[in-house]
Amino acid sequence: MITEVSPDADALAGVIATRIVDRLARVQQAGRTPSIVLTGGTIAIAAYERIDAGDVDWTKVDVYWGDERFVPAGHDDRNDQQARDAFLDRLGVPAERVHAMPAHGCDQSMADAADAYGAALPDEPFDVVLLGVGPDGHIASLFPGFAQVHETSRRAVEVFDSPKPPPERISLTLPAINHAHAVWFLVSGEGKADAVAQAIGGAAVADIPAAGAHGLDETMWLLDADAASRIDA
Repeated sequence: MITEVSPDADALAGVIATRIVDRLARVQQAGRTPSIVLTGGTIAIAAYERIDAGDVDWTKVDVYWGDERFVPAGHDDRNDQQARDAFLDRLGVPAERVHAMPAHGCDQSMADAADAYGAALPDEPFDVVLLGVGPDGHIASLFPGFAQVHETSRRAVEVFDSPKPPPERISLTLPAINHAHAVWFLVSGEGKADAVAQAIGGAAVADIPAAGAHGLDETMWLLDADAASRIDA
């Protein structure tokens, strides 16, 4: 596990943006098509807005999501729309490379939509999965005390009663999240500090779902000073 602390959220956003571009470029230089799983949230969007093309061929990057609000396509609340607005459209990522989760209004139930998304995920590990962490320790839409945290057979699940609005969501499960070469946690703010400390300290996954996420090769916590303020406290 690697922990890297930036002095504030602004600096953290820059670090995240640089790391994303560098990682994707290295994968392409190795002759592979990189795959990245995006998250939503304030610090993630701030980082996406700073991403530039760099040495990445953005027409050859596969983009997925860790969770999504089950609202209509194009809605401002959707993580995919926020990412399109922040950088995907600007960098010319083709539609066929943008693997958005199903939206409200599709011809599937939420359960069927979740299973369809899970079936469409690549068999090979993701190159990097980005995760935000809530004050309660949730990641994606896997919340403390919810049965979805313990799912082992499905790669994506429906969530009907999210404690964070909107209540209807689709989320990757821990087995899908952990099928990644690298898992990066992106966390800013003092309000997340307790959850960060507990996750890094090895809390029970049922209580702090973030404690159950890890990469096959790399697990990295990218924090600002406030989010890191209670580590080892």
